[in-house]
Amino acid sequence: MAASRPYILVCLKKGPVYELPDARSPEQKAIVWEHVRRNMRLKAQGKKALVGPLAGGGEIVGISVFTVPESEVTLLMEEDPGVRAGVFVYQIATWQEVPGSGLPAA
Repeated sequence: MAASRPYILVCLKKGPVYELPDARSPEQKAIVWEHVRRNMRLKAQGKKALVGPLAGGGEIVGISVFTVPESEVTLLMEEDPGVRAGVFVYQIATWQEVPGSGLPAA
């Protein structure tokens, strides 16, 4: 475990104005689209190791694993268009990777 690395796990949850994907208003679709575009940019910048929606998670609708410190994650999440609009809220936790673990290549 001495070689393990901490990551910041973010659980994205339904916010106070969350609309189901099949019933989203055009305004909320645009907000969610900007949220997704931003996630892809953060992934390309190496700030996220993993990111994606979660099906069947109840109140949890997405998961991200960040590679940057928690203080930066908090700032990034507060700037997220979906969070700012109340579509999403989030919960942060530090996750300790077990050495040698990882997702298999697709």
